[in-house]
Amino acid sequence: MSMHICRHCDEPITDPDDAVFLWHEEGNSGPGWDVWAHRAHADLVEPDPAPMRILARVLLHRALHGD
Repeated sequence: MSMHICRHCDEPITDPDDAVFLWHEEGNSGPGWDVWAHRAHADLVEPDPAPMRILARVLLHRALHGD
């Protein structure tokens, strides 16, 4: 089994029963990676804000300038 790192605290998750799969992030050059957290930290992890900012800019541009 591979070692998982908690996205919230950046510490290794040593107990497999404590590991919570959150989502899969796509990579630009490769298969991407899975995001994990300790069970106690799973509700504290927020998605990366960069894609949301990019989507907001695209939607704003479309709203102001048409498709």
